[in-house]
Amino acid sequence: MKKMPNAWTRRDFLRATGIVTASVPAFAPRAGAALSPVKPRFVNGRLQHASIGVGGMGAVDLENFRQHPQLDVVAICDVDENHLKAAAAKVPNARLYRDWRELLEKEGDRVDSVSVTVPDHMHFPIAISAIRKGRHVYCQKPMCHDVAEVRALTEAAVRRGVVTQLGTQLAAGAGDRTTVAWLRQGVIGKVKHVYLSANRPGAVEAYRPLGPRPAQGQPPPAHLNWDLWLGTAPERSFADGLYHPTRWRGWQDFGTGWSGDIGCHIFDAVWKGLGLTAPRTVRARVQESWKTSAARRGDTWPQANHITWEFPGNALTAGDSLTVEWFDGEFMAPEPMRALYSVTDFPTESALVIGTEGALLNPLGRSPLLLPESRFEKTERPKFAERNHYHHFVDACRGGEKPESHFGQTGPMTEAILVGTVAVRLPDTTLQWDAVDVRFRGSRDANRLLRRKYRHGWEV
Repeated sequence: MKKMPNAWTRRDFLRATGIVTASVPAFAPRAGAALSPVKPRFVNGRLQHASIGVGGMGAVDLENFRQHPQLDVVAICDVDENHLKAAAAKVPNARLYRDWRELLEKEGDRVDSVSVTVPDHMHFPIAISAIRKGRHVYCQKPMCHDVAEVRALTEAAVRRGVVTQLGTQLAAGAGDRTTVAWLRQGVIGKVKHVYLSANRPGAVEAYRPLGPRPAQGQPPPAHLNWDLWLGTAPERSFADGLYHPTRWRGWQDFGTGWSGDIGCHIFDAVWKGLGLTAPRTVRARVQESWKTSAARRGDTWPQANHITWEFPGNALTAGDSLTVEWFDGEFMAPEPMRALYSVTDFPTESALVIGTEGALLNPLGRSPLLLPESRFEKTERPKFAERNHYHHFVDACRGGEKPESHFGQTGPMTEAILVGTVAVRLPDTTLQWDAVDVRFRGSRDANRLLRRKYRHGWEV
C-alpha cells in the first residue's frame, strides 16, 4: 500500500485519486482511462464469492448470497473468531481468513466477487483493493467513511468496469421503485421541498454519549484481533462494550453518525426519482449538549441532527434550486408537513416529498402514499417483478443487467450525505460545496474533514 503524505493539498488529492476536474459527472472516468470489463472466471458456471465480515449484518449478507443457486461462497473472513466459526458452520467448504489482505492475496483468481460488511472506517481500503484486483464488489452502506474515499472508490469502480452494489436493500423493493417511478412521472407535480426523517425509537439510545474513553484500556478477548479491527483508525485501547461489535457507529473514528448510518436508505429513492446531483450548500444544527461539549465534539457523533442541503433544480423541480432537509433524534420535520399524513402516526423513518399538486410519503420499507389520498384515488401503482437486491448483484456479475445501486449511481448520493456529516461537525455554518474540485469554498476547517489520516502501516 502506498504511503500518503501527512498533509494533503488539493492538488495532491486530485492527483492521487484521479478525480475528474472538468465539468462532467463526478463518477465518469476520464477519456481513455477505462479498462476492459472484468470477466468472471466461474467454476462449473458458478460465481465464486468471498464474504469479508460475517458477523451481525455480515451474517445476513452471507445468508442472502449463499441462497443464490449459481453462487458458491468459497472464502470468508472476519477479525472475530466467534463470527468466523458461526459462518463456517453454514459454509463448511469455505476457506477461512482473519485478515482480508491475506484473503485477497491468496485467493487471487479463485474469487470473482467480494462483499464488504465491516465497520464504516474499513469499507474503502477493502473495496478499493478488491476493485484494483478486478473483483466485483458489494459494499454495505455508507460506501465509505470519508468524502474523499467515496469519490476515489466511485471513480475506480467505473474505470475498472467491475459490477458494484451498495447495501441499500430496500432499493430493490416495490416501495422504493414505485417512489422512483412516481417522481420521474411527475405524479405530484413539480417538487418544491423534501423532508427526510429518521426518528426511529431507540436510535437516540444507540447514539447516546459514549465517552469519555477509559483512562486505561483492557486486553482484547482472545477471539478478537483488535489490531485488524482498528485497521486505518487511530490507535485505541480495547474497551469492553464501547466499540465491538455494535457501539462503533457513534464514534467518529469508526462510524459516520446517524445520517451516515441510515441516510442512504431514506435518501435513495428520492435521489434516483428526482435525478439529483451534487449539492451547492449544506448547513447543520445539532444537539445542544453535544455542541457545547468539546470532548464529545472531538470524539463522538451527536444524538440529534438537522441537515439542510440546497441542490440545483432540474426539470422535475419547481425552481432552480431544491431544499432537502434531514431530521433525526429530537429534531422533527415541521408539524404542518407531518400533519399531511398524521402528526401522531407519522412514520419514524420516511421521505416526504412536497409537490405543486400534492405530496408523496415513502415510509422506509413500506408502500408509498400519495397525499391527500382522495386526490390520487385513481392513480395506478406501477407493477414490478420481484427482485432480490443481493441476487440482482450476483446476476449482474454473471452478465445480467446493471444492479439498481451500482457505485456510479450511489457514489454521488453517498458523497452528498457525507458532505452533510462534515456540516454536522461544524454546526450553524453554511458550507459552499464545489463538487468538481471536491472541496468546500472558503473553509479550511471543512476541507480538513474530507479525509482522515490513516494509522501508520494502513495507508492505501
